[in-house]
Amino acid sequence: MILCDFHTHSDNSFDAENSVDEMCRAAIERGLSAIAVTDHCEAPYINCGENCEFGSFDRQIPKSVKDTLEAREKYKGKLKVICGIELGEPMHDTAQTKHALEYADFDFILASVHNLRNRDDFYYMDYSKVDVHEILKEYFYELAETASFEHFDSLSHLTYPLRYIFERTGAFPDLSQHIAQIEEIYKILIKNNKALEINVSGLFQPIKTTLPHQELINLFHDMGGKYVTVGTDAHNKSSVGVGIEKGIEAAKIAGFMHYTVYEKHKTILLPIDK
Repeated sequence: MILCDFHTHSDNSFDAENSVDEMCRAAIERGLSAIAVTDHCEAPYINCGENCEFGSFDRQIPKSVKDTLEAREKYKGKLKVICGIELGEPMHDTAQTKHALEYADFDFILASVHNLRNRDDFYYMDYSKVDVHEILKEYFYELAETASFEHFDSLSHLTYPLRYIFERTGAFPDLSQHIAQIEEIYKILIKNNKALEINVSGLFQPIKTTLPHQELINLFHDMGGKYVTVGTDAHNKSSVGVGIEKGIEAAKIAGFMHYTVYEKHKTILLPIDK
């Protein structure tokens, strides 16, 4: 099976550890055919410069692109290195989002929502002091808005907040009351020929499931979804490629015959072995 990891972070992301070169060498050691370097860029914080926890995206993203293009040349014939970005909250500040898209001619763009408007990142929330279902309602509303954004390829970690809700409370929220919202997100993705990411990072966290979990991957397929990408969300070299096979297996269980990679935003369908 062809294995590709389409969600990784180098040390050009504020919360990651290893260089692009180290991430690529790890990918080769694990037998991957391709890796997408998708360093964080939180759109509403771009104009903060160095004066926020993320550092300066005006410094980090051009450095990520430079490192990625150098690795592409260095590992040509051994590993396909894709120049990507994880664009967070693209609908929060359209001017800064436009600025982010001008950093480079990216091959692949993940869109994500890590925090709601005027709220902290889900990582920092105290879930004993908020109505979890109200938070999820707001989140899925913003994800639907993000799904309508034109300039991305795959929607990242659909159930991102569950990662931290489960970790802090020990409970997996009943999503039945949010299914209509999730279906609306899927309808938009399908209409616009966008992909849904199967993010395997949750398999190695307390939640012990992909993001989204199997039932929601099944739903995307059953509603007519065509494209799924698979990524580890690796923030260090030891996580590159780990669990990719399980993500592909989840796509297979849902009924997908292919998973998708991108080059210059063009879909490339990789067969899933039966």
